[in-house]
Amino acid sequence: MDEPESLSLTGTWYNSRRDQLHRDPEYRLYYPAASEEIVYRAKAGDRLFLGLAKDGSLLAIFCPCDSSTEQQLLWLFGLQRNQNYEIDQVDLRIDKGRSLDIAARHVLELISVEVQTNEEQLLDKLLKKFGALFPSTSKFSAFAREISEDIDPVLDPDAALLNWMDIEERLFRTLERHIVGERLKSGFVVNDQPDVDDFIKFSLGVQNRRKSRAGWAFGNHVEALLQAHNLKFCREATTEKRNGPDFLFPSEAAYHDPSWPSSSLRMLAVKTSCKDRWRQVLAEANRIDRKHLLTLEPGISLAQTNEMNRSNLQLVIPHSLHSSFQFIQRKEILTVADFLKMSQEI
Repeated sequence: MDEPESLSLTGTWYNSRRDQLHRDPEYRLYYPAASEEIVYRAKAGDRLFLGLAKDGSLLAIFCPCDSSTEQQLLWLFGLQRNQNYEIDQVDLRIDKGRSLDIAARHVLELISVEVQTNEEQLLDKLLKKFGALFPSTSKFSAFAREISEDIDPVLDPDAALLNWMDIEERLFRTLERHIVGERLKSGFVVNDQPDVDDFIKFSLGVQNRRKSRAGWAFGNHVEALLQAHNLKFCREATTEKRNGPDFLFPSEAAYHDPSWPSSSLRMLAVKTSCKDRWRQVLAEANRIDRKHLLTLEPGISLAQTNEMNRSNLQLVIPHSLHSSFQFIQRKEILTVADFLKMSQEI
């Protein structure tokens, strides 16, 4: 999947028949020539989303028909999938919008909209426990679970996983905002000259830390769920050619034991978002035909999930995100609770 392209420009969206009350509206969008490279990539049948922000700016999003992006945005904005040319509208000032949980924020990040998420009221507690330093991911994840809402990971593992991930991201962004802010105050100047290379290195470090910590946090919380359900497993196991799944059931020793039946082995890959990376999972455990992938990415396209099914890969998605998938897709998707029950049965 290609990364989205974005431009910040001005344009005009208007009803050319505004003063012709006897005729149906005819909407037109005028855009500057600089946007033609993106606009001309759109094809008949592709979808255009127009969002009017509180500050009066207009967000115009083109996305291919039947793509994951289209499905995710329809879910995010509470719009219906239709094949006609009518304009479907929703006013989020009146209609209750979707809460900006971790899945919704993921979709917004795909369209270059960053949501400010922090827990400033917990900053003092963070600094008291960790100081102005980033702790290890395992310690930070444990702290997030410790202060999260009272959700039972045994009775409702789907909600617990989303809650843990959500609060950890908020806590991380809070601590990051403080640490990065202090570093920016000190500036990037050496001998009265701006140190551009040091600034770029620092900026890249911030971005890379965000990406890597999200993946590790996801693995940490999945591990805590498996432990809460008393499952036997090995994290970061080695199978063939140093390839290995994130979680292997019941153990690495059982996997490498020829006498252990393959039907009593399970594997689980975990990725906060899968995009095209799900194909990497197919090579991670040759003895296990039916592979499982747990992700927080909502609204993966029908074409993608069909390809996954043909590759004998089954998605595991937290229950509250199943509504982002088409009805025909849901019968092939497990909840977290489903996967845990299945793993206990072996």
